[in-house]
Amino acid sequence: MIEKKRVLVVDDEENIRRILEMSFERHGWHTLTAADTDGALATLATEKVDCVLTDVAMPGRDGFQLQAEIAQRWPETPVVIMTAFGTIPQAVQAIRNGAYEYVTKPFDLDRLRKVLVAAMGQDAGAKPKSKRAPGKPKSAFIAESQAMKEVYETVRQVADSRATVLVTGESGTGKEVVAKLLHELSPRVTRPFVAVSCGALPESLLESELFGYEKGAFTGAQGSKPGRFELADSGTLFLDEIGEVPMPIQVKLLRVLQEREYERLGATKPTRVDVRLVSATNRDLHCAVDEGVFRLDLLYRLQVVEIHLPPLRDRKEDVRPLAEAFLERISADNGRALSQVSPEALDLLQRYPWPGNVRELENTMERAVVLAQRDETVLTPAHLPRQFAQAA
Repeated sequence: MIEKKRVLVVDDEENIRRILEMSFERHGWHTLTAADTDGALATLATEKVDCVLTDVAMPGRDGFQLQAEIAQRWPETPVVIMTAFGTIPQAVQAIRNGAYEYVTKPFDLDRLRKVLVAAMGQDAGAKPKSKRAPGKPKSAFIAESQAMKEVYETVRQVADSRATVLVTGESGTGKEVVAKLLHELSPRVTRPFVAVSCGALPESLLESELFGYEKGAFTGAQGSKPGRFELADSGTLFLDEIGEVPMPIQVKLLRVLQEREYERLGATKPTRVDVRLVSATNRDLHCAVDEGVFRLDLLYRLQVVEIHLPPLRDRKEDVRPLAEAFLERISADNGRALSQVSPEALDLLQRYPWPGNVRELENTMERAVVLAQRDETVLTPAHLPRQFAQAA
């Protein structure tokens, strides 16, 4: 006999507790209730619970304080938070601190049950995740500066979670490297990593690329095609230049993040997916929200964890190891021997402001390798473009 799942509902409104209890009991769950944080903690101390669903605004200690207490005393118990729109930033912070998910009031009962099902691991439609522990990452993450060491530590900390991650920074700072590292350090490492450059596609193509389409969905659709979400199922989807996504597609992205399902163009039934979403931008999305071109609720969903990459000019300690790593790889690819940087050349490299960041450094090293003699092993100022000496 399958044991019933046990859900603890915490809300100071009796009507809400009664409605949720009736709904969950019809769904086959045993429902416990509490009117405040103290009552919830007393129940948890004596009862086995598979999930806690808590309101935020309650007399005494609020739902965020309850979640923090549960994370400390019963870290294996998932917590779902019911919140008003105005407290979404605190709800996002609660997810960073260990909450499973949040739902906004007024909530939809069907969606709420789906969230609780996923929190309790009952999602029969979800594909099993790989149990293989992540090994040494393939992505070259070179960090000598303190700032990038902190970035790596954050990546390592959040990699095994399901939290969405927003990587920010100037163009060329290595945002896709961070996205790949998140994937390679996660339990999803054996599943696909799929990348999409949102700014490179017009709206009509972007929608079909992300969500796929059915035969006959539009003129020229001779057959059905899976979208990138479907191709990344059980793995990681990286959306670069997320700030360029048009508003209509932002609505569909929000639905995928909330419901974990979407519809192909021309489809009549939704498709379920289990995807870890990592996005990146060189724009200030809060300014985009103020300008009315980016949804605030989507930003909250994308920004559960934000990782900012500083520009290369602010982390000069990384210039030498990055340059040497690029030299070694590019020289091997081109049959050259250039692999070291002379002190004079290093001085020029570190004085240069690097407007193109790490990407520009890589291109500079490729130019040096291509123009070097085959037997040269040390990069000197003569291998660098004229603007380096002028900048110095």
